[in-house]
Amino acid sequence: MALKSCAACLLAVVVVVALTLSVVVDATVVTTCRAAADSDRRVDYNFCVAELGKHHDSPDADVWGLAKVAALTGVVDADNAVYDIKGMIARGAGPRAALARCQQLYGAAGFAFAEAHDDINGRNYAAGKGKAAQAASLARQCDGAFAAAAAPPPIAQHSSYAAKIAIVCTAITNLIK
Repeated sequence: MALKSCAACLLAVVVVVALTLSVVVDATVVTTCRAAADSDRRVDYNFCVAELGKHHDSPDADVWGLAKVAALTGVVDADNAVYDIKGMIARGAGPRAALARCQQLYGAAGFAFAEAHDDINGRNYAAGKGKAAQAASLARQCDGAFAAAAAPPPIAQHSSYAAKIAIVCTAITNLIK
């Protein structure tokens, strides 16, 4: 009976410690996003916390790591845009030329975000911030392709995401000491 009681106590201690550590880990994302938003008014704090908080590398990341996570989430969203566009082309949904152009642009945006990650990882922060800005610019050009076709961009959420995550990536990179 005493062993069962000790096992239950040990389990309770493990659960409390695990919960405490998860709060501490989340605090890193929260405090980094707060510092980024405080240093750059363009940073959407809630977006920053939500997007960085769900990435598997965030719990163990410091500021440098979170800047890289921001770049990686840009890669993932650009890849999602390419996937969405391929589906739209297959269904014949939207102006084909604009969709084909956007597929190229988002492919390039994904590579630019990947290069931002690599530059930040190599501690070449200016180049990393430049690549993040380039990725956002490429995504915005997709909106322009639809404007030229006199059609609303059906994937506008991706250009908005690219712009927001590029700002987050840049602001967090600026926090690295």
